[in-house]
Amino acid sequence: MRHGKKVNHLGRKTAHRKAMLANMACSLIEHKRINTTVAKAKALKQFVEPLVTKSKEDTTHNRRIVFSRLRNKYAVTELFRDVATKVGDRPGGYTRIIKLGNRLGDNADMAMIELVDYNELYNAGKPAKKKARRRGGKGKKAETAPVAPATDTTNSEEE
Repeated sequence: MRHGKKVNHLGRKTAHRKAMLANMACSLIEHKRINTTVAKAKALKQFVEPLVTKSKEDTTHNRRIVFSRLRNKYAVTELFRDVATKVGDRPGGYTRIIKLGNRLGDNADMAMIELVDYNELYNAGKPAKKKARRRGGKGKKAETAPVAPATDTTNSEEE
């Protein structure tokens, strides 16, 4: 039984798997999209999304945590400087996996994993979302200001 075992070992020892995911995450941060197998893309998604969440708050502690996982100071700088500013208002779901079909050599399922906010093709067709705000009562009152009733002065003069 495999109860509670969420990690896909990807046919590798622990050190090899961690090094491979760190290298793939650095490539994803640098190039904004990479092609890989579906299984590796799903494992990379679980690896990189918490790091992007950490990068939203630029503290020394968060930088050290991210650096301990990525082990590449240029990728950490890129993540905290450029990527964090672009995904600052997004509550999660920073990556997207798009299946590409099977690889010619060994028929492996291939996929493209990308950072969501950097895809101009998907974002071009949709208008920018406005932030949801609660309706205030001031706008309605200003529009429907009460108008004073017009008095007919001709009738009052005759009486």
